[in-house]
Amino acid sequence: MDGSTGGTSRYDEVYAAWRADPDAFWRRAAARIDWTVAPGTVFDPSAGVYGRWFPDGRLNTCHNALDRHVAAGRGGQPALIWDSPVTGRSATLTYAELLDRVARIAGALAARGVAQGDRVIIYMPMVPEAAIAMLACARIGAVHSVVFGGFAAAELAARIADARPKAIVSASCGIEPGRIVKYKPLLDAAIALSPHKPGACLILQRPESPCELTPGRDADFLEAEAAAQHAPCADLAATDPLYILYTSGTTGAPKGILRDNGGHAVALVNSMSMLYGLQAGDVMWTASDVGWVVGHSYIVYAPLLAGCTSVIYEGKPVGTPDAGAFWRVCAQHGVKVLFTAPTALRAVRKEDPEGAFVGRHDLSKLEALFLAGERCDPPTAEWISALLGRPVIDHWWQTETGWSISGNFRGLGLFPARFGSGGKPAPGYDLRVLDEGGQEVPRGQIGTLAVKLPLPPANLPTLWNADARFRSAYLETFPGHYNTSDAGMIDEDGYVWVMSRTDDIINVAGHRLSTGAMEEVLAAHPDVAECAVVGVKDSLKGQAPIGLVVLKAGVARAEPDIARELVALVRDRIGPVAAFKDARVVNRLPKTRSGKILRGTIRKIADGESYTVPPTIDDPAILDEIGDVLKSAEK
Repeated sequence: MDGSTGGTSRYDEVYAAWRADPDAFWRRAAARIDWTVAPGTVFDPSAGVYGRWFPDGRLNTCHNALDRHVAAGRGGQPALIWDSPVTGRSATLTYAELLDRVARIAGALAARGVAQGDRVIIYMPMVPEAAIAMLACARIGAVHSVVFGGFAAAELAARIADARPKAIVSASCGIEPGRIVKYKPLLDAAIALSPHKPGACLILQRPESPCELTPGRDADFLEAEAAAQHAPCADLAATDPLYILYTSGTTGAPKGILRDNGGHAVALVNSMSMLYGLQAGDVMWTASDVGWVVGHSYIVYAPLLAGCTSVIYEGKPVGTPDAGAFWRVCAQHGVKVLFTAPTALRAVRKEDPEGAFVGRHDLSKLEALFLAGERCDPPTAEWISALLGRPVIDHWWQTETGWSISGNFRGLGLFPARFGSGGKPAPGYDLRVLDEGGQEVPRGQIGTLAVKLPLPPANLPTLWNADARFRSAYLETFPGHYNTSDAGMIDEDGYVWVMSRTDDIINVAGHRLSTGAMEEVLAAHPDVAECAVVGVKDSLKGQAPIGLVVLKAGVARAEPDIARELVALVRDRIGPVAAFKDARVVNRLPKTRSGKILRGTIRKIADGESYTVPPTIDDPAILDEIGDVLKSAEK
């Protein structure tokens, strides 16, 4: 459908081989990692909550990401390229240079009492030092927890209280288009709020806005690095924790997703070739943030484990300086695979609907575009596919899984794409679609997507200090399965369609309808840049859908005319059963900083319910704008 297939795909053969002998599949994958003690056992079902991967193996993740490549003669190859349009600066670190800096920061942390098993919170902007701090923790066996830079003080405090870090690594500021976000006052306020206090803080002083250091606690990051001795790699069990990543939007205590060392390294290095089709020396750019799981996996760990070059971008899809930013970065750095979120592409499309900027850059080295973070609506996928003339691959995964549950696999030969689908299950995942009673539903019917246990390597073994919470949140709804809380279906040909979170299935007069399907229809309208559909209370039907749409730049038609066309489109494509009668134009949609639309908050506003401003929101003022639009239509 997107002209992406060249030849036949080995997907069916490889997936069948994994199904037939999972141990052999993962043992082969594990051979691509350096072990200090090679694992004798691939999976022990009696260990942990549902089993543990490579339980008797020992390794160091930082060694596998850096030292072994330098030892193999790749020291002069670029490891990280920092591209920062917000500061006008860029830098390249070779593998040898990155190893030197990581080993020194590891030494600086060790000198401040950080040892194996201690936690370190990293609260940083998109600078190389964020990746350096992560790898330094991995080197000495400390457990890092990256908190999105600029996160509110109360949210940061909750994570400090839960993780109880020995040290915090931060920066004086982050830089957004047109404004500086001072991190140090937020950090100081968070430490004051938290009952747990870190013993030490390393602060990267940025020239755009240096900060005061707290005597006795804070040290200058670069000065500490320069003064430190190189720390060696700690010898760790495969099951030792690598990091904690707190998920957003939870109530009560934050929910810390735990990642181990061994399974994580094996699955990620395997994914680089199998899924992304990349080998050592290739350039990968994941346009995300290290504060999110995508940044952990595919800005930092996976590319370096595979010996690739990774781009760290401190900028936006539009406005730094324009809608051609993505294509400029790809051309300038010879990017082979670009990985971003659909929301970023919709922002580009809104500013540059004809794709004029694409033609201004040499994209000859770009081979594929991968999308994740939310389902990509087919009109956006079709638009970018036509512009680039390259495979556009939507793949589905979660913070909990650490890598893709489903996708299309460049390393196995691509099968024909179907826009709107997240591809087919990755080898390692036995994906099922279940009804409310836990029974499998027929192909083509919507249910809850669930993974039959065990989860594959790199998926969370449990939550940080919360086995019982892990069981209740993920395993108890469907015994023997991991509940993704995503609704969708698997079609007759095995393609996975992720429609929405299960709470985005609405009940209209007894009919269970996917808001994602309605969004797909609205997004197909030529004037619509992006949209959200939520179910609001209706005294007659229980719930009724309402659509909020953002128009493309330059659209000057009357909004009531566009709204009427949208209502007619949904009636035509989905049918009167959808009862879709309300479409409203808004200037922008409320989103998290990672680009997810806050549909649950929109629904609460529409229903007049009280709500808390989500800590991950990009701009809280948008919620008032949405409220005004919804109220004005009620009058």
